[in-house]
Amino acid sequence: MTEPPSSPEQPSATTSTLKSTDGVGRIGKALRYSLQGLTHAIRYEAAFRQELMVAIPAMIGLWFLPLSMVEKIVLLGTVLIVLIVELLNSAIEATVDRVSTERHPLSGRAKDLGSAAVLLAVILMTLAWIVLAGPVVVRFFAAMI
Repeated sequence: MTEPPSSPEQPSATTSTLKSTDGVGRIGKALRYSLQGLTHAIRYEAAFRQELMVAIPAMIGLWFLPLSMVEKIVLLGTVLIVLIVELLNSAIEATVDRVSTERHPLSGRAKDLGSAAVLLAVILMTLAWIVLAGPVVVRFFAAMI
């Protein structure tokens, strides 16, 4: 059995020396790294920018729809899931490219699986918006005619 570390500064055999463990300071660092990741995605990931161009108006418009709070949270959640999965897909692609830019079937498979995950998230979002917001939008336009 591995002995536990004798102090918080001493990492155990199963703890990476690259991970910080300094309590409250870690929260600030984690926030900074997360914001750097979002900035990177906006700056360098075209797919993320395209999805944001749909997500931002959808999230703003959502609050004007006469839906229950639960329905609004579900719709907001589906939009966020697409963005989250796209960030994970971008991380997979960056990692694969970091390991090697050489074409390899496993590299292609990893990238294709990440892309498939994004597709499924987009399908989920689309279905949720059609089912929950669709009837409201149809009634709105029908009333205008």
